Amino acid sequence: MTAEAMVASPFAGSVADGDRPLRIALLTYKGNPFCGGQGVYVRHLSRELVRLGHSVEVIGAQPYPVLDTGATLTELPSLDLYRSPDPFRTPGRDEYRDWIDALEVATMWTGGFPEPLTFSLRARRHLAARAGDFDVIHDNQTLGYGLLGELGAPLVTTIHHPITVDRKLDLAAAKDRKKRLSVRRWYAFTRMQGRVARRLPSVLTVSGSSRQEIAEHLGVRDERIHVVHIGADTDLWSPDASVAQVPGRIVTTSSADVPLKGLVHLVEALAKLRTERPDAHLVVVGKRAEKGPVARAIETYGLQDAVRFVKGITDAELVDLVRSAQVACVPSLYEGFSLPAAEAMATGTPLVATTGGAIPEVAGPDGETCLAVPPGDAGALAAALGRLLGDERLRARLGAAGRERVLARFTWAKAAEGTVVHYRAAIEQARTRRSR
Repeated sequence: MTAEAMVASPFAGSVADGDRPLRIALLTYKGNPFCGGQGVYVRHLSRELVRLGHSVEVIGAQPYPVLDTGATLTELPSLDLYRSPDPFRTPGRDEYRDWIDALEVATMWTGGFPEPLTFSLRARRHLAARAGDFDVIHDNQTLGYGLLGELGAPLVTTIHHPITVDRKLDLAAAKDRKKRLSVRRWYAFTRMQGRVARRLPSVLTVSGSSRQEIAEHLGVRDERIHVVHIGADTDLWSPDASVAQVPGRIVTTSSADVPLKGLVHLVEALAKLRTERPDAHLVVVGKRAEKGPVARAIETYGLQDAVRFVKGITDAELVDLVRSAQVACVPSLYEGFSLPAAEAMATGTPLVATTGGAIPEVAGPDGETCLAVPPGDAGALAAALGRLLGDERLRARLGAAGRERVLARFTWAKAAEGTVVHYRAAIEQARTRRSR
């Protein structure tokens, strides 16, 4: 039994007495864990559900999920229009298989994002051919029209946070009318997601903050939304005194030019900080953008040698990178949960984080388990980072308290146990409806 499982429950690894194992279909239209939180969710939740004794089949499109031992993967391929190194590609004539493929390309050509809708249509067709194979279907934020109606098993949906939040922040960052029109077209699928969400019988989300925003932004009735916190893989993300800390190192995880992630404010904070601490430097886990606000800020402040981007590293390399930092930072303007915060805290690395969205639910009280600053405030970020870099005792205290907070509240084993409770509730509700 893993340390994570032992913290979560003395019974993890077996099905509780009287509860039969479930056959679970876990749907994800974008599942690679290196592409964002949705892929991390699928990987770790599926593993822990298997450890509880359930059968999990992940049904996903490109980029395909990376799964641990136990869960199986069924590939439900799209046309993969956004793949690297040729995003927004036009497929060859022989790649088209049916009308869903034509719809996918037409939506892309007109500036929209087709994947939630087209994956849902393919998933519906796939599930219809397999009626009776599953006890419950779990959708990971596809929220496409294809998932409405009878699917052959009760549906439970996870909404990490409403994508309308991303839309709002991207519109605010758009510099001209043309860019705003482009943003509105790209996010047109959020109208569909709102309509679908309002018709769902059971919605899971990862934080109280997201619960409130799902109700406000998507109009989902409050009693249909249930919070099941996610967390860190605390066996992988753990302290290791043999990894030497690099003086002045700050680490963050961010998509360079996604306004929601707040990286441009952290770059500005680093410039302020280096006037007093010339050894301060930043390692960003993510892809470097050659143009845009972050690239301009790095050039403006002359930080080319003080900011390094890394991507494509292994899990073990990533954990050691976080362990090597004196400070981890989450500068986001908003997060529906913040896995990077939980993971950094699990290693015992002290955290500076904003109060955007659900981050305070994860990071905890200012001065107790982290240093908290307002979102978008580069001056406050610089001050907090400088305070931690200059105080070894404070780093040790916050690092230890952060690890304990994650162990007590935010593990994948706990997330799996809580999710199964809602699977069984959905199955019972469906049985009750059929008996009426």
